[in-house]
Amino acid sequence: MNKILVVDDQKTVCYSLQRFLGSEGYNVFTAVSGEEALKIVNDEIPALVIMDVRMPEMDGIEVLEKIKKSHPKIQVIMMTAFSTTEKAIHAMKLGAYDYIIKPFDNDELLIRIKDAIKTRELMKEVVAFDNSEDYTGSEKIVGKSPVMLGIYKQIGKAAPANAAVLIKGESGTGKELIARALYHYSNRSTKPFLAINCSAIPEHLLESELFGYEKGAFTGADFRRIGKFEQCNSGTIFLDEIGDMSLALQAKLLRVLQDGTFQRLGGAEDIKTDVRLITATNKDLEHMVKNNTFREDLYYRINVVTIDVPPLRERKEDIKELVQYFIQKYNKKLGKQAKGITSETLKKLEEQRWHGNVRELENVIQKAMVFCSSDYLSAECCKEFSLQPKIEPEADRCITVKDAIQSLVDLSFREGCHEMFQDMVGTLEISMVKRALELTKGNQVQAAKLLGISRNTLRKKLEEN
Repeated sequence: MNKILVVDDQKTVCYSLQRFLGSEGYNVFTAVSGEEALKIVNDEIPALVIMDVRMPEMDGIEVLEKIKKSHPKIQVIMMTAFSTTEKAIHAMKLGAYDYIIKPFDNDELLIRIKDAIKTRELMKEVVAFDNSEDYTGSEKIVGKSPVMLGIYKQIGKAAPANAAVLIKGESGTGKELIARALYHYSNRSTKPFLAINCSAIPEHLLESELFGYEKGAFTGADFRRIGKFEQCNSGTIFLDEIGDMSLALQAKLLRVLQDGTFQRLGGAEDIKTDVRLITATNKDLEHMVKNNTFREDLYYRINVVTIDVPPLRERKEDIKELVQYFIQKYNKKLGKQAKGITSETLKKLEEQRWHGNVRELENVIQKAMVFCSSDYLSAECCKEFSLQPKIEPEADRCITVKDAIQSLVDLSFREGCHEMFQDMVGTLEISMVKRALELTKGNQVQAAKLLGISRNTLRKKLEEN
């Protein structure tokens, strides 16, 4: 019979879980303090500890650290009534098996318990973790949806490793925040961290930015410049939008990953570097590999660990918490004292498509706070931005669009194919361009990405119309 220790300063929680897990055949012990928990751990050596994060005197994180030092094979599931992202990630890094938010479904807890005990038996989770303070960056990852808790777990487990990480997700989902969390909880956290957006720097400049150049390498190169890979030796480099990197640069990056050496532009000397690479993209790299626009060998080099960040529309349960976080953020920045948002306005926000994801939501809340003078953000506060209609089922939206286009096609052939064709194509084209610019707040680079065209092509379309 497997032993389980339940640790919570609320006796009712301990009693409830003891009864439930006892009925499932487990031998359950309880403790209402960290000190009592450590004594039971040493005396009984349970297979699993289910422990609250927030406790007086000695919190769950402290107890977790002590348990993992003395009994690394004991699995620990952390639980809390608060969505504390930093605690979740830190707990995963310290070796916690899982993290669950109160109130939770007993059946869900039971599944996690069985998985944890099975994992312990298979001895797959014996990992040594170093100590680290909680992540206190100015920008935080927010959310307690199941998918986000899964990401926290991935961050906690991947961070101490030296493996390359590929973060996938739409623009505005917070990929750089995840990259920074991976860095903060890594063994390289005391070394440099450099973030480079591959799409924001022209190709001819990106190479010199990454690898540097020698004096005289090109016109205007009046001195030697040290590149990011040289500057960041022993640290971490984050390459955002790696899908926009040219094939020539991909080859040079591959060499760095293969043997840890590169050459400055215009140089002949091999320079060694030890850099952990984290990359991110909003493109389908597998599709690009098939189309020979992204190197297959590089793809497998950067894709050792993959973290998929869901769009906001797939984690709507996080919107309320995100809104509250942004309200607190802009209370400080704008000198406001808003307390929250009305249920009516929150409902409208939850019904949006959020093509720009978390970044768009933040923009909306910031605008609302500028115009809001009441304690709670209301529909009146939000009148300065337009809210889209409620999301319809994906299939219904696709059928509607398909039918509409088919109707236009049929009409074009009835009325005179050539003229109608040109008119229809032109109208559709400029409408899509205008909408892309609206969604990206006029950012032509991002709008071009959204449309799947180059920035130069976008500019030509704008000039033509």
